Amino acid sequence: MNYIKGKIHSTIYQNPNGYFVGTFKIKETTDEDMESFINKTVTITGNILQPNEEETYILMGEYTRHERYGFQYKFLNYEKEKPTSTDAIIEFLTSPLIKGCGEKTAKKIVDTLGENALDLIKENISNLFLVPEMTEKRANSIYESLLAHSSQDDLIIELKKYGFSVSEATRLINKFKDNTKIFLQENLYRFKTLIDFKKLDNIYIANFGDDTNLRKKECLLETMKIISDTIGDIYYSEEEIYEGLKNNFKIILLEEEFINLLNELVNENYLVKYEDRFYLKENYKMEHDIANNLININSLPKKDLKNFSGSLKALEEAINVSYNHEQEEAIKNALENRISIISGGPGTGKTTIINAITRLYGQMYKLSPIETITSIALLAPTGRAAKKLAESTHLPAMTIHRYLKWNKDTNDFGINEYNKNNHKLIIVDEVSMIDTYLFDALLKGINTNIQLILVGDTFQLPSVGAGLILNDLVASNLFSYTPLLHIYRQSSNSYIAYLAKEIKEHDLSENFLEKHDDYNFIEVPSSSITSTLKDICLKSIEKGLKIDDLQILAPMYKGENGIDNLNLTLQELFNPPSKEKKETKYFDITYRENDKVLQLVNNPDCNVFNGDIGYIKKIETKLLPKKKEIITIDFDGNYVEYQKEDLYMIKHAYAITIHKSQGSEFAHVLMPISKNYYKMLYNKLIYTGVSRAKKSLVIVGEKTAFLMAVNNDYSKNRKTSLAECLMHKF
Repeated sequence: MNYIKGKIHSTIYQNPNGYFVGTFKIKETTDEDMESFINKTVTITGNILQPNEEETYILMGEYTRHERYGFQYKFLNYEKEKPTSTDAIIEFLTSPLIKGCGEKTAKKIVDTLGENALDLIKENISNLFLVPEMTEKRANSIYESLLAHSSQDDLIIELKKYGFSVSEATRLINKFKDNTKIFLQENLYRFKTLIDFKKLDNIYIANFGDDTNLRKKECLLETMKIISDTIGDIYYSEEEIYEGLKNNFKIILLEEEFINLLNELVNENYLVKYEDRFYLKENYKMEHDIANNLININSLPKKDLKNFSGSLKALEEAINVSYNHEQEEAIKNALENRISIISGGPGTGKTTIINAITRLYGQMYKLSPIETITSIALLAPTGRAAKKLAESTHLPAMTIHRYLKWNKDTNDFGINEYNKNNHKLIIVDEVSMIDTYLFDALLKGINTNIQLILVGDTFQLPSVGAGLILNDLVASNLFSYTPLLHIYRQSSNSYIAYLAKEIKEHDLSENFLEKHDDYNFIEVPSSSITSTLKDICLKSIEKGLKIDDLQILAPMYKGENGIDNLNLTLQELFNPPSKEKKETKYFDITYRENDKVLQLVNNPDCNVFNGDIGYIKKIETKLLPKKKEIITIDFDGNYVEYQKEDLYMIKHAYAITIHKSQGSEFAHVLMPISKNYYKMLYNKLIYTGVSRAKKSLVIVGEKTAFLMAVNNDYSKNRKTSLAECLMHKF
């Protein structure tokens, strides 16, 4: 059978069963019909296990035309080509480390000088002139580059032979210096802080086998991290670790061997065992560090409030607000106690309370505007939540990552236990979104002599990362806690806040199908959801609403009514193609100027964070020094430039997930609901979506699906022990 040989250029789609769609750059072929594609990319489809862009593949199949997707190379079988020493040398010579050497030149060098090419060049530059068509300028450039990296090139070649790319090898050497070679030989899993674990595990298996004690231990530790990342647990049972090891890494052990491995990891200080629980050492330590820091803060004397009632009354008159009893209690507790927690759903006045706390604190301590900024820190886990906090208080607010000076390359914080910030009052909003790792880092970066006010909603979706911080702190019953229960009506016929309360209490009234000033449930079958949303959006446009006034929130990306399909439909509606707007294509997604987009990863260097929404302002080509397509996105006045390869950081945002909406408010929310979302239909998710709407909420879809979600408590329990830890230490 004919074949094509080359490397995977990019992944378009792959599923857990191994079906793969991607692009493939052809270097060699035995198929006459494919010869014109040599050094070009084609679309490939077929089954492949753990595709790797660094490896060379031989694909056996044929070039076919798919009715919908066009021409594709459909492969029925494949082989991996083992890298040789000369392959590694060629890749090193063509890497950015070596100036002036392209692939053709690299091949000529290896063909002429052989496997000792690098040593021969370093010994004498004149050896380069034995290579056909070598110019003096090119020879000097290659020679000088090699000398500059002479202490690294052998190690880079060795790492490449193991299966690492040149760029990965360079990163490893920069990070681990002289230890790189030691780790490579003794335990290459030490590289897992820089290299994806799955790839590292494949490299280990290829070089050392899949049945070593070291691999079993490392995969066991990684299994526990996967459980934390996917479920949010801080500790684990023997049974779920065993099942996770089997499901994630296909490692099946006898009970005795499994227990021995766990005990060895406990003895080696990688795990902590407490009763029948197993903790990763870092998770155990984080919970205990959090508990110690909170107790140290809370043990300091309370603040003495003088004439609180009079000051609050004067503030009410000044800003024309009237606080109810529970709001007064929340404000008083926050100003008086070292640590206080305020929790409430939508419409209960959390924002108004934060504003009162900052104003009264400034008055109590007679702070000037500059002193206010240096004394009070307003923090939130997302950029949009921080912006909302700043708008309500007229004070600077920022993300916790930015406050702690997070370095995305090293994943370290510049503000830490050795370099603390010195604010006196810290208010943290949307605390339900904060995981154990981030809360631990925050407490280490602030002084003990502070007042810490934690604001959130205990019924929101839990953090993406492991832990259940807000709920555990409330459950410990050690800190001042004020639940806000009273809802303030926006009008006599408003309903959003009441609907959220009914969802939380699993007690829907029949009102949820009635139309209100701020709410409507449009009951349609699943097949009509997308067209109904489109009609609503068209009517909204006619009424003068713009896309930044309107947000569609859905539970899932895939499916007929999933976010991916909704974004395609809504892009054509809100931002259709035109000659005036430039476009760029990233895989199968078209981005054009004026598109609404969502940031998916934290990028503190550019002051843009996961969950931020912006608009594409310009798509242009620049010389950097090579021609590069640059996409400029406006995030509320913060202009950030992306190269085309950076577009994995964004997605269209006409529709976004409810998870990504946490920490945000939107004037008008449309929320599709269908039994097709069954995997994601649960109470806290629907509650979170409903509570994002500020002025109006329209739910479109199936009544039975909505009722199913309200009555499903699937996401209730996470295995954490912070509350217990606090109570033991108190």
